[in-house]
Amino acid sequence: MKRHYYGNSISGFQSASEAEVLGELVAASEFDVTQTQRDAWLAEIRFLKPALAGTEGSVYFEYSVPRVGSRIDVVLLIGPVIFVLEFKVGERLFTSAALDQVSDYALDLKNFHESSQPCTIVPVLVATNAPSSPHDDLVPWGVDKLFRPVRCNPNGIGSVLRRALAGVSGMHIDAGIWEDGRYSPTPTIVEAAMALYNGHEVESISRSDAGAINLSKTSDAIASIIQKSRDLQQKSICFLTGVPGAGKTLVGLNIATTHSDLQNDLYSVYLSGNGPLVAVLREALARDKVSRKKEQGTKIRKKEAMSEVKAFIQNVHNFRDECLVDSSQPPIEHVALFDEAQRAWTQEQTSKFMRQKKGLPNFNQSEPEFLISCLDRQPDWATIVCLVGGGQEINSGEAGISEWVKAIKHRFPAWHVYVSGRLVDSEYGAAEQLLDLKRTTDVTWTDDLHLSVSMRSFRAENVSLLVKRILDLDVAEAQAALQTVDAKYPIRLTRDLRAAKEWLRDTARGTERYGIVVSSQAERLKPHAIDVRSPMDPIHYFLDPKDHVRSSYYLEDVATEFHVQGLELDWACVTWDADFRYSKCGWEHWSFRGQKWTHIRNAEGQSYQKNAYRVLLTRARQGMVIVVPNGDPTDPTRQSGFYDPTYEYLRAIGLQPL
Repeated sequence: MKRHYYGNSISGFQSASEAEVLGELVAASEFDVTQTQRDAWLAEIRFLKPALAGTEGSVYFEYSVPRVGSRIDVVLLIGPVIFVLEFKVGERLFTSAALDQVSDYALDLKNFHESSQPCTIVPVLVATNAPSSPHDDLVPWGVDKLFRPVRCNPNGIGSVLRRALAGVSGMHIDAGIWEDGRYSPTPTIVEAAMALYNGHEVESISRSDAGAINLSKTSDAIASIIQKSRDLQQKSICFLTGVPGAGKTLVGLNIATTHSDLQNDLYSVYLSGNGPLVAVLREALARDKVSRKKEQGTKIRKKEAMSEVKAFIQNVHNFRDECLVDSSQPPIEHVALFDEAQRAWTQEQTSKFMRQKKGLPNFNQSEPEFLISCLDRQPDWATIVCLVGGGQEINSGEAGISEWVKAIKHRFPAWHVYVSGRLVDSEYGAAEQLLDLKRTTDVTWTDDLHLSVSMRSFRAENVSLLVKRILDLDVAEAQAALQTVDAKYPIRLTRDLRAAKEWLRDTARGTERYGIVVSSQAERLKPHAIDVRSPMDPIHYFLDPKDHVRSSYYLEDVATEFHVQGLELDWACVTWDADFRYSKCGWEHWSFRGQKWTHIRNAEGQSYQKNAYRVLLTRARQGMVIVVPNGDPTDPTRQSGFYDPTYEYLRAIGLQPL
């Protein structure tokens, strides 16, 4: 399938008439072409013809960038260089937003287009009414042959091309090989949700390597279980596991979008108890729907768009409350996908909530038990898909997966159970219950329900393993894991928060999102202007642009493990407080109460705290900087001894200081 509307050799483009090129562009367009768009294409054609005089290579108009969800105005292959051109027709100024836009296009090719990855890429922003061309230096941007964006007006395009080609050597790019190169994107969960919601297949928005094959196999396995349940009129529950960032949420969203027709008996609902994740995804989808409708020449109110989105992504607690209204009627869905199922509440926590918030004093079910009972009301068939993250219970009252297993054994033994072969691993805490369940229930074990490759850290798939070994105090294995990570996924260590912020700003390119993440127990970072109790809005933090003061880019608001679980940043600053301290005897767990730190002595609380740092340390897609502040000898709550051992431990593993 062609990714471009028009493609030709430069000589072929030069010999074609403006009308011929324009005709191909209009014919290839997916939407009705406005007069404004026609005029823009004509302007680009007229500007490029003289700029490319005497040049050999290939030219492509409207080249598709699936992950970004847009099209590059023009891509030029000349000699060993790929030029990415973004035209701002009628503009006099080179805005920062436009510079970020052309940078993002170039980054997308560099990171995810197989045949572009080894090439030199130069992004060029053309403001067609700019009075003159700034004489921007051609400066490499990192070590991967990507250059900083260059600004010019139409008269300066030829000069930019010549200057870039004069400074780059290498093999000429073969246009045929380049066109055939696989595009293997790794979208953020927000980008993936938007793509799936707009009808893309999961295969088209994910990598085509082993990780994506794993993702497709798991999606197919779940689809097969749902189909079998319907065909045989039986009830089933499956437990899908995966390493952090492997795409569990993506699988859930894929199933939900595949079966989003209310009239279809396979109609599915995606449910999550993660409030920030639900809020961010809903807002992103609503904004995107409004924007797309506007581009197509129609209008839709955001409130209307949000109403449609809410039916697709639901908060599990709202679903639960609806099922409480009429305890005899089944829900409209036969299929429910519960994300982060390990975070469902225990019976004690559920009973407490029902008593205090719902006025139900005698409620005696755990949340897993009640949720299964809701689907069990279906008279014919039902399927529940539990998406499970290992070692990610981070809040009091979260049951872990064992509560689901217990509910099946004692109340729903007739349900058919499909289990990931990794669910017996220690971080899931359910091995004994699962082995016991086999005595009373039909249990099928399958490796297809485990996602083993991180899709989040597309630069280094072993980040989650490295973090696990750091937290498990396995120094030798952590050092070994770091050797496989650091070349592609930089991890830096510092005592200076200001230096960390500078590193983030200097390292991130285009609109790559960066931000500060901290533990919810990090209450003695106030001297560094970090207050974990200060209100923050995850919608602003994760979705708003660089010029928004509440966005993550401003490096003022911080996100805790509760805000970031299930979401991600490109670059993260993990600021480490004295709540989780390294010592020669192992990790020490502390909570700040009143005027002093107090020990967390119960095993459950210690586990939640360790998992909180696991979440924080696995949020970044491309790299991170860890800040362990210096202590203050004048402050008894921030003694150097609270921080120095942690810093030295991380440095001993091999993390490179700034």
